[in-house]
Amino acid sequence: MPRRQKKTAKVVTGVMALCMVAYIAGPSLYWHLNETIAESLHSACPPCLCDCSSQPLLYIPEGLNNHSFLDCMRREEGSEENESSFTEMVAEELKLREAQAQEDEWRADRLLLDAKKAASQYQKEADKCSMGMETCEQAREKSEATLDEQRRLSYMWELRARQNGWKEGPNVVSSDVI
Repeated sequence: MPRRQKKTAKVVTGVMALCMVAYIAGPSLYWHLNETIAESLHSACPPCLCDCSSQPLLYIPEGLNNHSFLDCMRREEGSEENESSFTEMVAEELKLREAQAQEDEWRADRLLLDAKKAASQYQKEADKCSMGMETCEQAREKSEATLDEQRRLSYMWELRARQNGWKEGPNVVSSDVI
């Protein structure tokens, strides 16, 4: 491919890429800019002019502000009772969850055992069916061989009878022998 065609292909590819980006991102950008412009035109509030350097970077509300580490370390009078009751509640919750997990495990094991039993039963039935099919196939082959032998013998006797002067009557049907 000549050099000029390569440049043309690159330019066309670039233009197509820009068109695809504009097609995909264009509508959302249009609506976003449209809303921004509409808000700025209808806004009656003037821009705020304040000196932000006097305020700290991180503002913590008064109710959440701890003034000392000692406040965090103080214990309330009933906190030991609350702590022990909380520990008991957590222990009881863990026991309940463990019992539920054991029950779920027992149920899953039971279902697995039932599924294994059913699969074993189906396998036995399939084996019986396969053996029955093999027996049937063997019997069919044996009867087919016997039929062929009978046809051969019938043809041989018919041939001997014809040689001895027997002629076929209107009610007698000749057999086709293989």
